[in-house]
Amino acid sequence: MTGTGGPAFPDEQVRRLALYETRGAVQHCREFTNEALRDWGWLPAADGERLAVAEDVLLMVSELVTNACLHAGGPRELVLHRTGGGLRVEVSDGSAEPPVLQTDRPRSLPGGHGLRVVDRLAVAWGSVPRPLGKTVWLEVEVPPGD
Repeated sequence: MTGTGGPAFPDEQVRRLALYETRGAVQHCREFTNEALRDWGWLPAADGERLAVAEDVLLMVSELVTNACLHAGGPRELVLHRTGGGLRVEVSDGSAEPPVLQTDRPRSLPGGHGLRVVDRLAVAWGSVPRPLGKTVWLEVEVPPGD
């Protein structure tokens, strides 16, 4: 990634979605991501493993956007970075508070499990402070056969 917002690698593609309210944000981000995955050949999936990776991406986007809605006043931007090696998803919000992985919460209780899902499915994830909030990011590898 470069600081200018342009591609850092020759084969990188970047898509940005500005967000202005929480109502409908999760669905809007899922649709935006689904369209990008189709354009990039991740969907429709040729086999079950490729489909599982694409569905995992959509689930993780939902989790990050939901967390921004519930805990950070709503998401401000969704950015998808497609490189030859995989995909990086970034959700920016206006809260400086970093996300906290709740490992001590009983799995039988509702809520509080979004980052657990991301932690299990993503190759890596984290957050980066910004002058007016933070960006929570995750990375996944290109589906097999890509």
